[in-house]
Amino acid sequence: MEPPGLVVHGEAAPFSTALRSLLNNPQYSDVCFVVGQERQEVFAHRCLLACRCNFFQRLLGPKLGPGMPSPVVLSTVPVEAFLAVLEFLYTNSVRLHRHSVLEVLTAAVEYGLEELRELCLEFVVKVLDVELVCEALQVAVTFGLGPLQDCCIAFIEAHSQEALRTRGFLELSAPALLPLLRSDKLCVDEAELVLAARSWARVGAAVLERPVAEVAAPVVRELRLALLAPAELSALEEQNQREPLIPVEQIVEAWKCHALRRGDAARGAPCRRRRGTLPREHHCFLDLSFK
Repeated sequence: MEPPGLVVHGEAAPFSTALRSLLNNPQYSDVCFVVGQERQEVFAHRCLLACRCNFFQRLLGPKLGPGMPSPVVLSTVPVEAFLAVLEFLYTNSVRLHRHSVLEVLTAAVEYGLEELRELCLEFVVKVLDVELVCEALQVAVTFGLGPLQDCCIAFIEAHSQEALRTRGFLELSAPALLPLLRSDKLCVDEAELVLAARSWARVGAAVLERPVAEVAAPVVRELRLALLAPAELSALEEQNQREPLIPVEQIVEAWKCHALRRGDAARGAPCRRRRGTLPREHHCFLDLSFK
Protein backbone atom coordinates (compact mmCIF):
# COMPACT_ATOMS: atom_id res chain seq x y z
CA MET A 1 0.00 0.00 0.00
CA GLU A 2 1.39 3.35 -1.00
CA PRO A 3 2.09 5.64 2.00
CA PRO A 4 0.09 8.88 2.25
CA GLY A 5 1.57 11.83 0.45
CA LEU A 6 3.34 14.60 2.28
CA VAL A 7 2.03 18.13 2.00
CA VAL A 8 4.87 20.55 1.40
CA HIS A 9 4.57 24.32 1.46
CA GLY A 10 6.20 26.91 -0.71
CA GLU A 11 6.98 30.41 0.51
CA ALA A 12 3.88 32.30 1.61
CA ALA A 13 5.15 35.80 0.82
CA PRO A 14 5.21 35.51 -3.00
CA PHE A 15 1.76 33.93 -2.96
CA SER A 16 0.37 36.74 -0.81
CA THR A 17 2.03 39.36 -3.00
CA ALA A 18 0.53 37.85 -6.13
CA LEU A 19 -2.95 37.83 -4.66
CA ARG A 20 -2.53 41.38 -3.39
CA SER A 21 -1.86 42.45 -6.97
CA LEU A 22 -5.42 41.39 -7.80
CA LEU A 23 -6.93 43.78 -5.25
CA ASN A 24 -9.27 46.23 -6.99
CA ASN A 25 -7.75 45.18 -10.31
CA PRO A 26 -10.27 45.16 -13.17
CA GLN A 27 -8.17 42.63 -15.07
CA TYR A 28 -9.79 39.18 -14.79
CA SER A 29 -12.34 40.56 -12.28
CA ASP A 30 -15.92 39.39 -12.62
CA VAL A 31 -17.75 41.53 -10.08
CA CYS A 32 -17.86 45.26 -9.49
CA PHE A 33 -18.96 46.95 -6.27
CA VAL A 34 -20.13 50.54 -5.99
CA VAL A 35 -18.95 51.46 -2.52
CA GLY A 36 -19.58 54.24 -0.03
CA GLN A 37 -21.14 57.64 -0.38
CA GLU A 38 -18.57 58.43 -3.06
CA ARG A 39 -19.97 55.53 -5.13
CA GLN A 40 -16.46 54.40 -6.01
CA GLU A 41 -16.08 51.34 -8.19
CA VAL A 42 -14.15 48.45 -6.63
CA PHE A 43 -13.32 45.34 -8.66
CA ALA A 44 -13.06 41.83 -7.24
CA HIS A 45 -13.33 38.13 -8.03
CA ARG A 46 -16.48 36.26 -7.15
CA CYS A 47 -14.97 32.83 -6.53
CA LEU A 48 -12.41 34.17 -4.07
CA LEU A 49 -14.93 36.24 -2.11
CA ALA A 50 -17.50 33.44 -2.04
CA CYS A 51 -15.08 30.79 -0.77
CA ARG A 52 -13.69 33.11 1.92
CA CYS A 53 -16.86 34.71 3.26
CA ASN A 54 -20.42 33.43 3.64
CA PHE A 55 -21.76 36.97 3.43
CA PHE A 56 -20.39 37.40 -0.09
CA GLN A 57 -21.41 33.89 -1.03
CA ARG A 58 -25.02 34.78 -0.25
CA LEU A 59 -24.73 38.27 -1.72
CA LEU A 60 -23.26 37.27 -5.05
CA GLY A 61 -25.07 33.97 -5.57
CA PRO A 62 -24.56 31.89 -8.72
CA LYS A 63 -23.27 33.75 -11.73
CA LEU A 64 -25.91 34.14 -14.41
CA GLY A 65 -24.90 34.39 -18.07
CA PRO A 66 -21.71 35.62 -19.69
CA GLY A 67 -20.04 38.97 -19.10
CA MET A 68 -19.82 41.25 -16.10
CA PRO A 69 -23.02 41.32 -13.98
CA SER A 70 -24.57 44.55 -12.73
CA PRO A 71 -22.56 46.39 -10.05
CA VAL A 72 -23.32 45.51 -6.44
CA VAL A 73 -24.09 48.65 -4.43
CA LEU A 74 -22.69 48.82 -0.87
CA SER A 75 -23.39 52.40 0.10
CA THR A 76 -23.01 52.17 3.89
CA VAL A 77 -19.42 50.91 4.10
CA PRO A 78 -16.58 53.43 3.53
CA VAL A 79 -14.29 52.68 0.60
CA GLU A 80 -11.14 52.42 2.75
CA ALA A 81 -12.78 49.94 5.11
CA PHE A 82 -14.12 47.84 2.23
CA LEU A 83 -10.69 47.68 0.60
CA ALA A 84 -9.22 46.55 3.93
CA VAL A 85 -11.80 43.75 4.08
CA LEU A 86 -10.87 42.67 0.55
CA GLU A 87 -7.18 42.79 1.43
CA PHE A 88 -7.83 40.41 4.30
CA LEU A 89 -9.94 38.08 2.16
CA TYR A 90 -7.30 37.95 -0.59
CA THR A 91 -4.16 37.71 1.56
CA ASN A 92 -5.29 36.80 5.11
CA SER A 93 -3.48 39.89 6.32
CA VAL A 94 -4.46 43.55 6.53
CA ARG A 95 -2.85 46.91 7.16
CA LEU A 96 -4.88 48.72 9.83
CA HIS A 97 -4.88 52.42 10.63
CA ARG A 98 -6.07 54.22 13.74
CA HIS A 99 -8.36 56.57 11.82
CA SER A 100 -10.27 53.80 10.05
CA VAL A 101 -9.96 50.68 12.20
CA LEU A 102 -13.43 51.08 13.74
CA GLU A 103 -14.97 51.16 10.27
CA VAL A 104 -13.06 47.99 9.37
CA LEU A 105 -14.19 46.41 12.65
CA THR A 106 -17.80 47.31 11.88
CA ALA A 107 -17.54 45.74 8.43
CA ALA A 108 -15.89 42.62 9.86
CA VAL A 109 -18.75 42.17 12.32
CA GLU A 110 -21.42 42.77 9.70
CA TYR A 111 -19.78 40.38 7.24
CA GLY A 112 -19.20 37.68 9.85
CA LEU A 113 -15.39 37.73 9.54
CA GLU A 114 -14.42 36.60 13.03
CA GLU A 115 -10.66 36.48 12.46
CA LEU A 116 -10.61 39.99 11.03
CA ARG A 117 -12.80 41.16 13.90
CA GLU A 118 -10.31 39.82 16.43
CA LEU A 119 -7.39 41.45 14.61
CA CYS A 120 -9.24 44.77 14.68
CA LEU A 121 -10.07 44.42 18.38
CA GLU A 122 -6.43 43.76 19.24
CA PHE A 123 -5.37 46.79 17.21
CA VAL A 124 -7.99 49.08 18.78
CA VAL A 125 -6.83 48.19 22.29
CA LYS A 126 -3.23 48.97 21.32
CA VAL A 127 -3.98 52.40 19.84
CA LEU A 128 -6.78 53.46 22.21
CA ASP A 129 -6.54 57.11 23.19
CA VAL A 130 -8.76 59.95 24.39
CA GLU A 131 -9.97 60.87 20.91
CA LEU A 132 -10.77 57.30 19.89
CA VAL A 133 -12.16 55.79 23.07
CA CYS A 134 -15.75 57.06 22.95
CA GLU A 135 -16.13 56.07 19.31
CA ALA A 136 -14.77 52.64 20.20
CA LEU A 137 -17.19 52.38 23.11
CA GLN A 138 -20.10 53.14 20.79
CA VAL A 139 -19.04 50.38 18.40
CA ALA A 140 -18.60 47.97 21.31
CA VAL A 141 -22.08 48.68 22.67
CA THR A 142 -23.71 48.56 19.23
CA PHE A 143 -22.31 45.12 18.40
CA GLY A 144 -22.18 43.63 21.89
CA LEU A 145 -18.38 43.45 22.07
CA GLY A 146 -18.14 43.06 25.84
CA PRO A 147 -14.33 42.92 26.30
CA LEU A 148 -13.87 46.06 24.17
CA GLN A 149 -16.63 47.83 26.10
CA ASP A 150 -14.93 47.00 29.41
CA CYS A 151 -11.59 48.21 28.06
CA CYS A 152 -13.09 51.51 26.87
CA ILE A 153 -14.90 52.14 30.15
CA ALA A 154 -11.71 51.48 32.12
CA PHE A 155 -9.83 53.93 29.88
CA ILE A 156 -12.50 56.62 30.29
CA GLU A 157 -12.52 56.07 34.05
CA ALA A 158 -8.81 56.87 34.09
CA HIS A 159 -9.06 59.84 31.67
CA SER A 160 -12.56 61.10 32.46
CA GLN A 161 -12.18 64.85 32.12
CA GLU A 162 -10.38 64.62 28.79
CA ALA A 163 -12.81 62.05 27.36
CA LEU A 164 -15.87 64.11 28.33
CA ARG A 165 -14.61 66.98 26.16
CA THR A 166 -14.36 64.96 22.96
CA ARG A 167 -16.76 64.95 20.05
CA GLY A 168 -17.07 61.19 20.44
CA PHE A 169 -18.59 61.65 23.91
CA LEU A 170 -21.24 64.03 22.58
CA GLU A 171 -22.17 61.50 19.89
CA LEU A 172 -22.61 58.52 22.23
CA SER A 173 -25.99 56.81 22.24
CA ALA A 174 -27.91 56.59 25.51
CA PRO A 175 -27.11 52.85 25.92
CA ALA A 176 -23.40 53.65 25.53
CA LEU A 177 -23.51 56.56 28.00
CA LEU A 178 -25.37 54.64 30.71
CA PRO A 179 -22.51 52.38 31.87
CA LEU A 180 -20.27 55.44 32.18
CA LEU A 181 -22.71 57.34 34.38
CA ARG A 182 -23.16 54.24 36.55
CA SER A 183 -19.45 53.96 37.24
CA ASP A 184 -18.00 54.76 40.66
CA LYS A 185 -14.52 55.04 39.16
CA LEU A 186 -14.93 58.11 36.96
CA CYS A 187 -12.21 60.63 37.76
CA VAL A 188 -14.51 63.63 37.48
CA ASP A 189 -16.58 65.70 39.87
CA GLU A 190 -20.37 65.45 39.71
CA ALA A 191 -20.81 69.13 38.83
CA GLU A 192 -18.67 68.65 35.73
CA LEU A 193 -20.49 65.45 34.89
CA VAL A 194 -23.83 67.26 35.01
CA LEU A 195 -22.49 69.87 32.57
CA ALA A 196 -21.23 67.12 30.26
CA ALA A 197 -24.59 65.37 30.35
CA ARG A 198 -26.35 68.61 29.46
CA SER A 199 -24.01 69.20 26.50
CA TRP A 200 -24.59 65.60 25.37
CA ALA A 201 -28.37 66.03 25.57
CA ARG A 202 -28.26 69.32 23.65
CA VAL A 203 -26.41 67.69 20.78
CA GLY A 204 -28.83 64.78 20.73
CA ALA A 205 -31.80 67.12 20.85
CA ALA A 206 -30.49 69.06 17.85
CA VAL A 207 -29.85 65.89 15.84
CA LEU A 208 -33.09 64.12 16.74
CA GLU A 209 -35.22 67.30 16.83
CA ARG A 210 -36.55 66.38 20.25
CA PRO A 211 -36.63 68.26 23.59
CA VAL A 212 -33.45 68.14 25.68
CA ALA A 213 -35.25 66.56 28.64
CA GLU A 214 -36.69 63.82 26.44
CA VAL A 215 -33.27 62.94 25.04
CA ALA A 216 -31.73 62.95 28.52
CA ALA A 217 -34.47 60.87 30.16
CA PRO A 218 -32.83 57.43 29.69
CA VAL A 219 -29.58 58.47 31.40
CA VAL A 220 -30.15 61.45 33.65
CA ARG A 221 -31.23 59.32 36.63
CA GLU A 222 -27.62 58.17 36.97
CA LEU A 223 -26.44 61.68 37.92
CA ARG A 224 -25.72 61.80 41.66
CA LEU A 225 -27.19 65.17 42.53
CA ALA A 226 -26.94 64.62 46.29
CA LEU A 227 -23.18 64.97 45.93
CA LEU A 228 -23.60 68.64 44.98
CA ALA A 229 -23.41 71.34 47.66
CA PRO A 230 -26.65 73.24 48.45
CA ALA A 231 -25.52 76.30 46.48
CA GLU A 232 -24.71 74.11 43.47
CA LEU A 233 -28.03 72.32 43.73
CA SER A 234 -29.88 75.64 43.89
CA ALA A 235 -28.08 76.90 40.79
CA LEU A 236 -28.86 73.64 39.00
CA GLU A 237 -32.52 73.95 39.96
CA GLU A 238 -32.69 77.46 38.51
CA GLN A 239 -31.03 76.39 35.28
CA ASN A 240 -33.34 73.40 35.10
CA GLN A 241 -36.31 75.76 35.15
CA ARG A 242 -34.90 77.66 32.16
CA GLU A 243 -33.81 74.53 30.28
CA PRO A 244 -35.42 71.34 31.60
CA LEU A 245 -32.99 68.47 31.83
CA ILE A 246 -33.54 66.67 35.12
CA PRO A 247 -36.93 65.52 36.48
CA VAL A 248 -38.09 67.73 39.35
CA GLU A 249 -38.58 64.74 41.62
CA GLN A 250 -34.91 63.80 41.18
CA ILE A 251 -33.86 67.23 42.44
CA VAL A 252 -36.30 66.89 45.34
CA GLU A 253 -34.68 63.58 46.30
CA ALA A 254 -31.30 65.29 46.42
CA TRP A 255 -32.68 68.02 48.67
CA LYS A 256 -34.04 65.33 51.02
CA CYS A 257 -30.53 63.96 51.44
CA HIS A 258 -29.36 67.42 52.48
CA ALA A 259 -32.30 68.05 54.79
CA LEU A 260 -32.06 64.73 56.62
CA ARG A 261 -28.28 64.48 56.37
CA ARG A 262 -28.44 60.83 55.44
CA GLY A 263 -27.24 59.23 52.24
CA ASP A 264 -30.11 56.76 52.30
CA ALA A 265 -32.75 59.35 53.14
CA ALA A 266 -34.24 59.44 49.67
CA ARG A 267 -34.85 56.01 48.36
CA GLY A 268 -33.14 55.53 45.01
CA ALA A 269 -31.17 58.76 45.24
CA PRO A 270 -27.56 57.87 44.36
CA CYS A 271 -25.21 59.30 46.97
CA ARG A 272 -22.14 57.17 46.45
CA ARG A 273 -19.06 59.23 45.77
CA ARG A 274 -17.08 58.63 42.59
CA ARG A 275 -13.31 58.45 42.42
CA GLY A 276 -13.14 62.04 41.16
CA THR A 277 -15.76 63.56 43.49
CA LEU A 278 -14.42 66.71 45.12
CA PRO A 279 -14.98 66.86 48.89
CA ARG A 280 -17.82 68.99 50.19
CA GLU A 281 -18.84 69.70 53.76
CA HIS A 282 -22.04 67.67 53.63
CA HIS A 283 -20.29 64.54 52.36
CA CYS A 284 -19.50 63.53 55.95
CA PHE A 285 -23.20 62.71 56.35
CA LEU A 286 -23.32 60.34 53.40
CA ASP A 287 -23.55 56.74 54.45
CA LEU A 288 -21.97 55.33 51.30
CA SER A 289 -18.44 56.30 50.31
CA PHE A 290 -16.29 55.26 47.38
CA LYS A 291 -14.27 52.12 47.95
